[in-house]
Amino acid sequence: MDSAALLDLLGNENRRRILRLLARKPCYVTEISEYLGVSPKAVIEHLRKLEEAGLIESRVDDQRRKYFHIARHVRLEVNVSPYGFASKSAYPANSSFDITTCRHLSLDVSWDETGELDELLRALETLEQLENELSLAQRWVQGRLSGVLDAISETVGTGPESRIYADLLASIRSEPKSVGDLSSDVDAPRELVAELLESMADDGVVRRTERGWELTTGN
Repeated sequence: MDSAALLDLLGNENRRRILRLLARKPCYVTEISEYLGVSPKAVIEHLRKLEEAGLIESRVDDQRRKYFHIARHVRLEVNVSPYGFASKSAYPANSSFDITTCRHLSLDVSWDETGELDELLRALETLEQLENELSLAQRWVQGRLSGVLDAISETVGTGPESRIYADLLASIRSEPKSVGDLSSDVDAPRELVAELLESMADDGVVRRTERGWELTTGN
């Protein structure tokens, strides 16, 4: 699901409370209504939107009561900084995904899914600790990222607009590119990209060649 649509969907407090409840156990409409303190009609509307988004599913028991439960794991990330705003949603990687392909990460976690309960509980504890450490690492990366953007800002003198300058410079770091290609890369109007490139050219940071725009310094 698109992250922007997911943000809009979860902007409603009652829908967030429904998901918290369903994360504990499957529930039917009356249970959810009593938990939220709102009418069953309102609950049904919230459930409809969550179900359409693929976040929850339903099943009917022997007494023909419809139970709702969370359908799958979804991770929503939001990053707000002086240099930009970004949101993305992600689903768990396929079980065949090789974590060793992430060359900047070194993880030592393994377990046998068919093992004894004690082994599975130890694996759960280890993975929960890893989740916390990855969260700390992500915060560290965001801090270093802001530091690098600050340094780029000082280098090219771009002030609060340094993010788009940084994106342009990163895009032409390995090869020259046209204004059109850069416009697509940084998701900005061609006119703005051309203006920024001319400004950096005046400062001697980039230059225009027959192959396109490139850095004046060596790659």
